This record gives sequence, C-alpha cells and structure tokens, in this order.
Amino acid sequence: MGIPRWRRWLRNKVSLPVRFLSLTLLCVLLIVSCSRSELKTSSTNRDRIVIGTTAVISTLDPADAYSIFAGNLLYNLGDRLYTYAANSTNLEPQLATALPTVSADGLTYTIPLRRGVVFHDGTPFNAKAMAFSLQRFIQNAGSPSFLLADVDTIQPTGEYELTIQLKKPFAAFPSLLAFSGLCAVSPNAYEIQAGAFKSKTFIGTGPYKLVSYGTDQIRLEAFDRYWGTKPSNKGIDVQFFSSPANLYNAFRTGAVDLAYQNLAIDQIRNLQEGAATNGWQVIEKAGSGIDYLTLNMQSPPLDKLEVRQAIAAIVDRPILQDRVFAGQIEPLYSLVPNTLDVQNPVFKAELGDGNAEKARQLLIQAGYSDDNPLKLEFWYRSNLVNDQLAAITLKAIAKKQLGNLLQFELKGVESTTAYKNLDKGAYPIFLLDWTPDFLDADNYIQPFMECSKGAAPNQCEEGSSFLQGSFYSSDRVNQLIEESRKELNPAKRKQLFNDLQTALVEDVPFIPMWQSKDFLFAQKTIQGASLQATQKVPFWTLKLQLN
Repeated sequence: MGIPRWRRWLRNKVSLPVRFLSLTLLCVLLIVSCSRSELKTSSTNRDRIVIGTTAVISTLDPADAYSIFAGNLLYNLGDRLYTYAANSTNLEPQLATALPTVSADGLTYTIPLRRGVVFHDGTPFNAKAMAFSLQRFIQNAGSPSFLLADVDTIQPTGEYELTIQLKKPFAAFPSLLAFSGLCAVSPNAYEIQAGAFKSKTFIGTGPYKLVSYGTDQIRLEAFDRYWGTKPSNKGIDVQFFSSPANLYNAFRTGAVDLAYQNLAIDQIRNLQEGAATNGWQVIEKAGSGIDYLTLNMQSPPLDKLEVRQAIAAIVDRPILQDRVFAGQIEPLYSLVPNTLDVQNPVFKAELGDGNAEKARQLLIQAGYSDDNPLKLEFWYRSNLVNDQLAAITLKAIAKKQLGNLLQFELKGVESTTAYKNLDKGAYPIFLLDWTPDFLDADNYIQPFMECSKGAAPNQCEEGSSFLQGSFYSSDRVNQLIEESRKELNPAKRKQLFNDLQTALVEDVPFIPMWQSKDFLFAQKTIQGASLQATQKVPFWTLKLQLN
C-alpha cells in the first residue's frame, strides 16, 4: 500500500502497446499484419455475446494478474470482499455483508462474510477460504503482491468472520480490498507457494466460470450456482485482435457485439459519427487514468519554483483536448481525477491554461529573457504516438505564446528504458501516465508526493517521488499523507486531501495534464452495456435482443 507501483506502467504498455495510434498508421498495420485472430465464434451462435479487444493478457491468476484487461476478466469471474456500486465510486459489500468494523487505532478490520456462497468447483466459501485467498495473494509473491505489504495478519475469527491486522493505519484499506485480484479462490484448486501460479485457469465465486483459455479467445459461461443476480446471457466469448484496425473492422461489420480497448482516436470518432445511422451504442465514461508531467527538482533550472510554475502556466489543456485527442480526454487540474469528490482543480485556479502573461512574468523573475531564453529537454515515450503528438503540440504552444523565451527540446525514449532511468535523474521533464489500483485519492497522492527518506527539501533519496524522478521532498506533505491515512472521518480526510492538492500547486513537483476517457461500443442488438468508473465492463448485464 505504501510501495511505489512502477510495474503498473510496464503492465499498461503490455495491454496498451500502441495507445491511440493514428488511423494512417493503422492502415499500414492492416496491410502488413492482416489478422492474428479470426473469429472462432459464429455470428449465428446467438446464445452467446462476443466482446472484441486488442488487449493482451498473460495470466488470469489473481495473485499475479496485473493488467487492466485481466482485471476486467477477474471482475466478472470472481468476487471480492467489496466492490463499487453500479455507476458509482461508492463502496458496497460483495462477499462481505457490511463495511468493516475498524478498531480505534485503525489497525484491526473485522469483516462479516456472506453465507451460502460456493466456488465454481462446488467448494463452500467461508472465512478460511477468504483468508487463504488473501494469504496466497501475498505469499505467492506475484506482480501485485506489494499491495498488501502493510498487512500483518489475516485470521478467520469465526466461520463467517474475517479479521485483518495492519502494520500501520490505512484509511483507504476497504477501497484497496476492491482490487480485482483480491478475489476469493477455491482452496481446493490453488496452493500457497511463492511463484505457484495457474495462468490459464480460474476457480472463484463469480457470476461466470472460465471454460476455455486460448491464444485468441477466452470463453466464459454463466455460473448456475451463483449466489447473486444471475447473468442475463448464457456466456461471453472474448476475442483478441492483433491490431485496433482489425477490431474496428470487426465491429463495423457486426462480427463482434461489443468493442472495448484499444481503438485509435480516428476510429473512435468515426464510430461516434456513424452511431446514429447504424444504431451503434457509444458508451463514454470519464476514466480513472491520468497523464502528467514529472519535473526533476534536482535538475537546474527546475530547482527554481518560478520555472516550474511558468511551465505549468503555459500548458494549454483545452488545445490538447481538441487538437490531439479530438475531445477524447478531459483537462486535468489536479493529480486527483474529477471522478472523486475530493478533487480540487488547483492548477486551473492558480495558473490557468495557456497563461502566457503569467508564464512570461515568472520566467523574467527567474532571470530569463529573449536574449537569455530558458532551454529545457522535454522527454516523452517514443513508442506512444499520442505522447509524441502532445509533446510537439506543447512545444508549439510555448513557441507561439512566448516566442524564444521558452524553448523545449523534444527527446523520445522507449517506455521500458524510461521507467528504468526515472529514479536516476536522467530526465528533466517527462510526460507519463498513471492508472490506479483502487479508487481513492490516496492512490493519486501517495504514489507521487510521498518521500520516505530525504536529507533536505527536494532531495528525496527513497520513496514515491524518488521513483517518479521528481525527487520532491516536503516534511509537511509527508505529515499530511500520514494523517490522511489515519483519518477515518470523511470530512476531515477530504480537508487533508485539499491541503495536499494545495501543496501540489504551491510546489509544482508534477503538472497534471489530462484525464482519460473510456469508450465501449455496442451493436444495436445489445442491451445493458455499461462502463464503470473503475474501467470495468460488467458482463452479467449484457443481453442480446434480436427482435
């Protein structure tokens, strides 16, 4: 919970290898790489629903799965102690029957569990099974195991009561328990042993059971003994496509019922424009992912506050929204997205968008002029086309608004190399993205602003800001983060996050850029299609209506 999450970026690059490629490039891909996947489910087999995606997954073992789309599948195959209410960021019990009872010191969580639940193999669910599942998540030491690093003990304290002891208080712990991989798995089908994973099987308690796992297709069937609301369909075929172009064409021709992740900007726009004529459903939702600039505060002249403020002031998010992303993102003015009610858009109020006058004033104050311009390297991930387009646009904005006063030198590097070198201080400015593990403001603040060891201000030696390549260090911010993790009162906690966002805009170690949007496309014959704030698609509500 307090360990930085750099593997998330590597995960995202597996599932989003060419995020939002341009349509022109996709046409080339279509010619040279026709199709990795031909549909194995006939379009006439109408008792099942076909979902198309370009996502790539390597495992469905919840103790090791750490990709966005694998999480989506686990969301439908399994149940967790808590989940998010439909179309909401509010927690509700799932395998639990109530929110936890928390001890006065914030360390002990007592959770009552649901009765009458069985696993897909018929094994009864109880507190021992839930404890086994969480202990396996930790001890098998898979990619996401660090999420429970601050858990001390997990004990069944009754047949249907679970008690979890933390090493230190963490107010967002119930939200963390909604993470897709923290689902119950059958003790008779899995073992606790480091590295002992079952990547192509899944035995849980969810509304679907896994019946086949192939290279190009995964098949789910409705679980007839599911304790909750039964699925509105008999089963789901998830079809994997080798490129966004292939997925786009499959949806347009009706070969798939739904398309989700990762169509290109032009393709999304074309489907939006053709929706009325073709009866396509376009489900659009503010995403949980964010993009931001990390500023290396140990790299002169970024050690000067005025320089960091000037860069933040000249950023013009609405131009990026319109010219690069065709409206398929939302401007972001805090590291906390607008889907959470604690967000305070501090950068909009304090520094604005494309505020050339303020940026010029700050740069002059920092000692720069047209004869002595500020020249800065601006780094982006070269394998992500839209990152490059955003960087080019930002350079053009600075040139147009400030002339020669601020000059960005654009430099690209492949994602994996970038992540390895961030904490080495190699990059003055870097455009990056972030996808949370759970929906709580803590997961947008602590992984950025916390410094666990720093000898002097902005000289972080260990912790989140160190690994982010910002090296930001503030005793006050560290204290506020600690208090926010202890505070259980929502109103007081909201105020703490407000103070943290104020510190963010006062110190500018990061510049929030934009918040993602998620898109799900469904044929007119599909009912019940929806997108959740967690980027999840509930399969059980999908229904085929042929008449």
